[in-house]
Amino acid sequence: MNEHDIRFMEHALALARKGGGLASPNPTVGCVIVNDGQIVGEGFHQYDWRDHAEIVALKSAKERARGATLYVTLEPCSRTGRTGPCTEAIISAGVQRVVAAIEDPNPLNASRGFERLGLAGIEVVKDVGEDEARRLNEGFACWIRTKKPFVTLKSALTLDGQLALPRAGKKGPRTTVKREGHDWITSEESRAEVHRMRHASDALLTGIGTILADDALLTDRSGLQRRRRLLRVVLDSKLRLSPKSRIVETADDDLLVFTAASLKSAKTRRLQNAGIEIVQVKAKAGRIDLRAVLAELGRREILSVLLEAGPTLNGTALAAGIVHKLFLFYAPKIAGADRVPFALAPNMALTPLRSIRTQGFGPDIAFEAYLRDPFRD
Repeated sequence: MNEHDIRFMEHALALARKGGGLASPNPTVGCVIVNDGQIVGEGFHQYDWRDHAEIVALKSAKERARGATLYVTLEPCSRTGRTGPCTEAIISAGVQRVVAAIEDPNPLNASRGFERLGLAGIEVVKDVGEDEARRLNEGFACWIRTKKPFVTLKSALTLDGQLALPRAGKKGPRTTVKREGHDWITSEESRAEVHRMRHASDALLTGIGTILADDALLTDRSGLQRRRRLLRVVLDSKLRLSPKSRIVETADDDLLVFTAASLKSAKTRRLQNAGIEIVQVKAKAGRIDLRAVLAELGRREILSVLLEAGPTLNGTALAAGIVHKLFLFYAPKIAGADRVPFALAPNMALTPLRSIRTQGFGPDIAFEAYLRDPFRD
């Protein structure tokens, strides 16, 4: 590995990021082919286009791939699926060297692609740009290994750990900080990042409490292209969702409600007639079984879930051990009262946080940390 390998892998990773919202349920992958220090082919994977990133890049490079170095963010596949094996295409093209970021987390292909290339006399260099490549495909890694989605718990907080500011001149527990046209806890930069996070996710999960308190839309307003709608998922054990709520009125085959209530009620039929899909699941102590919810989402090829909820669901999810990553935006504001805390989970015991990072978004500070490793746990 040298500085050229790092530079060209960074370009491949930038290409992979273009596949966000377009590659799922496949991994996001970017590929660059370099000959004599010049890029002669490049590409990234889009599910609807079928071709993997390596094939897109090889078709772009044509004969210039012979004797070249191929940079790819994920180990090339060595088996036939929707397409033929990329390893055979790389060998046939005469590529001399392959630099890869990470091993394929798919147990059916892990290390086999590297082995096939090595047997063909191609030099293989691994783990260049590994950290970023893992972040790009944590959802795929989780789903391909467990058939359940990767869960990121996202919240916006004041410095004293509150999810909402007090109502101006009122004694109520919340302000309408999450409604358009009103004051927000976090900055415009943070909110733009949230929509990028929504764009990179297959589903957004919340509880009925958030819908009732904020009349939230929960849509992807990043403006970026995606191949399938962001699935909006609401946990509503008693089916209190109003047909007049904004999330129902804007539903377009993208709203899924999990409930423990009867599916034969007039309320259920009214919501179903509005185009809402309702799934009945078991509940314990009045709370929906989160593992059953994730299993159903995994069955629908949902690779990644962004959890945006209130204290009760946040606490329940953390206590249940279903959260893989925390992404918390802290704004330079003080609520001054303990009304809407981040999580309610008495006696909760969490594993130590891993891979902790902080970054700035306008005046806010975002804290990112992992509770579970989707590539190993």
